[in-house]
Amino acid sequence: MLAGFVREAWHVLEPTQPYIHGWHIDAICSHLEAITKGTFLAMGLSNRLLINVPPGTMKSLLASVFWPAWEWGPVEMPGMRYLATSYSENYVKRDSRRMRDLVNSEWYQSLWPEVRLVRTGEASFANDKTGFREGVPFQSLTGGRGDRVIIDDPHSTETAESPAERQRTTRIFRESVPSRVNDPEKSAIVVIMQRLHEDDVSGQIKKLGLGYQHLMLPMKYEAERHCTTALGFEDPRSTDGDLLFPERFPPKVLERDQKALTAYAVAGQYQQRPVPREGGLFKREWFDGKIIRQAQPGTIWVRHWDLAATKKATAARTAGVKIGLQPDGSFVVGHVAKTQDEGNKVRMLIKGTAEVDGKDVAISLPQDPGQAGKVQAQDMIAMLAGWKVKAEPETGDKVTRAEPFSSQCEAGNVYLVAGEWNEDYLDELCLFPGGSFKDQVDASSGAFGRLLVKRQDSFSGIGAPVAIPINS
Repeated sequence: MLAGFVREAWHVLEPTQPYIHGWHIDAICSHLEAITKGTFLAMGLSNRLLINVPPGTMKSLLASVFWPAWEWGPVEMPGMRYLATSYSENYVKRDSRRMRDLVNSEWYQSLWPEVRLVRTGEASFANDKTGFREGVPFQSLTGGRGDRVIIDDPHSTETAESPAERQRTTRIFRESVPSRVNDPEKSAIVVIMQRLHEDDVSGQIKKLGLGYQHLMLPMKYEAERHCTTALGFEDPRSTDGDLLFPERFPPKVLERDQKALTAYAVAGQYQQRPVPREGGLFKREWFDGKIIRQAQPGTIWVRHWDLAATKKATAARTAGVKIGLQPDGSFVVGHVAKTQDEGNKVRMLIKGTAEVDGKDVAISLPQDPGQAGKVQAQDMIAMLAGWKVKAEPETGDKVTRAEPFSSQCEAGNVYLVAGEWNEDYLDELCLFPGGSFKDQVDASSGAFGRLLVKRQDSFSGIGAPVAIPINS
């Protein structure tokens, strides 16, 4: 088994680092084995495999180093020929050296002495059974062929958002890769990568229906994107937020590493769910020039809370969004409060925020169905005695609830008061409904809905002062 070979061979390439196993390694290995054993072909499927996994999960080692070495030795297929490529020539040479050094190692040679290298270049080498490995940068993939074409990260994180560079990469993939295989029917193409854009190579494979088996494993589990494959594989996780590789990336490490990343990078590279930077249901351009110093005097305010149930670092947050109806009829997002705490700390945040907002700001709470939801709502209302508080059940899905607010944003009727929360808030809006977090959007929908109910008590904006954008 390939996974067993990985365990045994690890010490050759990483003598100072302990091997850390994760179930995703078994999943990737089993799908690579399906190519080796001809399982996909026997099922009447194309010998094509697309694997989307986050960085740091051993994708290059598994697909580009261990798998070819395993086929040459343990599987007794030394005649196999590999064409390996990546966006970076440095990475092409790195993985070629790794495989070459593994095959040449005393450990490997003691077990499979029949595999002898007769050419040992840095980017390409060959054995005495006519098998070889050729490594070329993806942008130069116009020559050479293999029984296995291994494409490891064809896009660079630095250039994937450049339309010209991205289109060049996808053009090479569509026009050159199909002709790089020795046998059009039986040879395999394996693409293993993190997602960087909706129109990257993975996006093209999916949109064009190119017949690739798709193994998609986000760092944090999302039930609505539960992965199954033709091999009968199912993502073993069942709870939203469960981590892919907690043995190597526990919650604290993941949170630390993702702090420097934008929400878009996390959505693509870690969640394999790239979202257009310009936005989906909400677009960033709608908020150009809409950041203001302060709301108009006489604005009617509502803060709605979207409540989360757990404190897990991977779980949803509790968020309270304060939105106002201004005298001129426009809307303004005045403040966002959020936390991943639970229980009493959430209660303290809600009560403390209410005290800062003042009693003129109405408070809106969701009421979950069932007796437990009613009890929670009654408890919250009792805690907020003296404030204008209302708890109501939410109807419809999150997207449906967000659409009225989105329409006003698109019409240019929504402003934001300048604050440190602005960037995170806009990131979540523009990632919606694809982002991991949806609490700020849901809280915005709730506050906006309550303001529409209160509109009948609003007043004419004639003569009302107009908010002045900061950049005016």
